[in-house]
Amino acid sequence: MSDHILAIDQGTTSSRAILFDGRLSPIATGQEEFAQHFPNSGWVEHDPADIWSTTAATCRAAIERAEIGAGRIAAIGITNQRETTLLWERGSGRPVHRAIVWQDRRTSEFCQRLKAEGHEPMVTQKTGLLLDPYFSATKLAWLLDQDDNRARARRGELMFGTVDCYLIWRLTGGAVHATDATNAARTMLYNIREGRWDDDLLRLLGIPPEVLPEVRDSAADFGATRADLFGRPIPILGVAGDQQAATVGQACFRPGMLKSTYGTGCFALLNTGAEPVESRNRLLTTIAYQLDGKPTYALEGSIFIAGAVVQWLRDGLKIIREARETQGLAEAADPMQSVYLVPAFTGLGAPYWDADCRGAIFGITRGTGPAELARAALESVGYQTRDLLDAMRRDWTGASDTVLRVDGGMSASDFTMQFLADILGSPVDRPKVAETTALGAAWLAGMRAGVYPGMEDFAADWALERRFEPSMGAEAREVKYAGWQDAVRRTLSR
Repeated sequence: MSDHILAIDQGTTSSRAILFDGRLSPIATGQEEFAQHFPNSGWVEHDPADIWSTTAATCRAAIERAEIGAGRIAAIGITNQRETTLLWERGSGRPVHRAIVWQDRRTSEFCQRLKAEGHEPMVTQKTGLLLDPYFSATKLAWLLDQDDNRARARRGELMFGTVDCYLIWRLTGGAVHATDATNAARTMLYNIREGRWDDDLLRLLGIPPEVLPEVRDSAADFGATRADLFGRPIPILGVAGDQQAATVGQACFRPGMLKSTYGTGCFALLNTGAEPVESRNRLLTTIAYQLDGKPTYALEGSIFIAGAVVQWLRDGLKIIREARETQGLAEAADPMQSVYLVPAFTGLGAPYWDADCRGAIFGITRGTGPAELARAALESVGYQTRDLLDAMRRDWTGASDTVLRVDGGMSASDFTMQFLADILGSPVDRPKVAETTALGAAWLAGMRAGVYPGMEDFAADWALERRFEPSMGAEAREVKYAGWQDAVRRTLSR
């Protein structure tokens, strides 16, 4: 009986595969980290061979550890780091360049030029996005500018894809070149209102349509894996970008429901229903998921640095050996010091969208040490989240009384989640199932395969592990947040 689902969660620093049983419980996991490449200041790259080899290896590891055999796996769901851009040869499958990662800022000047020429309103109206190097479009344009890639693309020799698309192509042995609507919506080439690649944007950036994949629903037939990979062909039936998959995994299916995922970065998505909401506060309008040809839209705020600030404490400053040490340090920090860390290591995302500013620390005294820096690092995640939620509430009245559902690695930190509730002045809910991103991908595939229940029953099974209630007084909250806003103002490049 095929009653298990294999979820591939291909992330920024590692690839994971999680096998879920017929009750949507994770039973086996494989995970491998891979190298990050920084060839120039502000450039971030991945080797596509590493993305593929770690994905295949972790899938095999999860299957072996579960001891069930590939015959018990009904389908595969894929979730992935978004916006990361790949270009490869149609015939050989050889990448023409390393993957350009979502964090990469090499096209900042190009984006500024396009803004100066007045193109951003058109881009935003069609895609819901802002002109920023974060998205795939200018990364792809840069790749096409190298060597004779644009001419080769026009001849149909090259293929573009985000990570999900590349994995589908590799898993199916080159039989399927497709992506889903949530990933397409992050490219800055996809018209989210009309549900198609946009001709005006392709012309603006000189991108030949021959390189583009087909766009399908988030729960759809994406082909089947090569038989030699896992012992038999396994259908791929669910695909969603990581933040949209987490939105699904958190069962945020009703307009007004809100989730925030704390991984390398932080991403808050607010379900706004069947119609896109235009942001007046530099948030993104995007597709939360698409089922049966019908998109559900969301407002999104993106923070580039969340968990990565803890990695910086460990690898850059070397004041901790493990991420979990930050909680004890933060709790021991001097409460009389007001230290603010603005982690703009690769610029600031929403609602500032300043690609050129860089990180800064304010309020240092002779008494400032590792404990105060650790607390400032963790608190920076809460402050940035409030920036996002305040903007969402100004954009859409349906967000006014929303309870925030959290997930991702940093959500395990009680200190961080309590400070988040305090600085927001509203409850924060942490679910029992922490693997919400993989869970969302698994449910999409399993629902399509007939293994898992429909949306209402899935949402009814969502379970709370802990609710964090705000305990900070309103006056103290506003004083602390005013200090953060002042720190950000002094950090911005313009």
